[in-house]
Amino acid sequence: MAPLDWLVILGYFAVLAAVVVLTRRRQDTSEDFFLGGRSVGWLAIGASIFAANIGSEHVIGLAGQGARTGLSMAHWEFHAWVLVLMAWVFLPFYYTSGVQTMPEFLERRFGARARWILSLVSLAAYVLTKISVTVFAGALFFEVMLPELSLNIAGHTVSSFWIGAFTTVTLAGVYASFGGLLAVVYTDLVQTGIILTGSLSVTFFALTKLGGTLPQGGVLDGWGVLKATLKDSPAVVDAFSLWHPLSHPTLPWLGVVVASVTVGVWYWCTDQFIIQRTLSARNLTHARRGALWGGFLKLTPVFIFLIPGMLGYALHQHGIIQIPLDSAGAVDGDKVFPTLVTALLPAGFRGLVVAGLVA
Repeated sequence: MAPLDWLVILGYFAVLAAVVVLTRRRQDTSEDFFLGGRSVGWLAIGASIFAANIGSEHVIGLAGQGARTGLSMAHWEFHAWVLVLMAWVFLPFYYTSGVQTMPEFLERRFGARARWILSLVSLAAYVLTKISVTVFAGALFFEVMLPELSLNIAGHTVSSFWIGAFTTVTLAGVYASFGGLLAVVYTDLVQTGIILTGSLSVTFFALTKLGGTLPQGGVLDGWGVLKATLKDSPAVVDAFSLWHPLSHPTLPWLGVVVASVTVGVWYWCTDQFIIQRTLSARNLTHARRGALWGGFLKLTPVFIFLIPGMLGYALHQHGIIQIPLDSAGAVDGDKVFPTLVTALLPAGFRGLVVAGLVA
C-alpha cells in the first residue's frame, strides 16, 4: 500500500475516535448506552442494519462464492423481503414493550430461564459463527494487502494475518465498549457509505479493465466479455443461473428456498444483533422505515460483491490480474476481493476501503 493509503487509514480511525468521544458525552443511563437514548433516525438505522449484516466476512465470502459458483448465492440476498415481515409483524411487539434486548423480551413472556437460555445460545452463536469469521476475514485483508508486514516479539515472528486479526478485534471492541450503540450506529453509517462506494468502484474498474481486452472497449463491453468468459469456463458452471437441480451438491433449489426463509426469519426477525438497531429508533415509524431501508440496501450485495467476484475470476483468466491459487490449483475465493482492491483502486481510495472493511 502507498503512503497515501496509510494517511487515509489514520484519518479514518481519527474520525472513529471522534465519534466515540462525542457520543460518550450523551450517555447518562443504560438506555442511552444500549439503545442510543432511542433517538436514532431511520436512515442511520437502516445503514446500521446493513453494516451489521455485511461485514468483511460477507464481502470476502460473497466475492469468493461469485468466483466459484456465479450468482447462485444471490438467493440469500433476495430474501431481504423478510425485513418487511419484521417491520410490520414483529417490530411493533418489540418496540412497544420497551425492552432493551431480545432475552429481556423473552423473560417477560416466558420467565427468567428463557432469558438465560437465549443469552447463552446467542453468545455461543456470535462467537462461533459471527465474530470468529469476521476476525478471520479482516485478517485476510491484511495478509493479501500487506504481506510484508510483520512483528518480532520475543524471537517469534507475528505475520500480517495475526496483526490483522488483533487489529480487527481491538478496534471493534474499543468503539463499541466506550461509545455504546450510538457510536456503533454512526460508525456503521460511515462504513456503509464506504462499502457501497468502494465496491461499486471495484465493479466499475473491473468492467472497464475487462472491456479493455477489446478494441475501444468500455464498461458495457466488459459485461459481454464476462459472459463469454464464464460461458466457456469449466470451473464456473451455469454462472448466471439462480436455480440448480435437486442433485446439486451444495445449492439444490429446494434447500435454498426452505433454508433461506427459515434462517431469514430467525436472523432478521429475532436476532439481538439486528433488532437492537431498530429499538434505538426515536419512534415506531422510524424503526419501521429503518428496517425497510436496511432491506433495500441488503439487495445490493448481488451487484457489488457477487458480480465483482465473477469479474475477478474473468480478469484472472485473461491474465489482467493474478489471484492466488488454493491447494487444488483453483482460484482462491477468499483472496478475490482483496486482490481486486489492491490491483484496481487508486492510492488513497484503496486505503479508505481497507479501513472501512477492517474497522
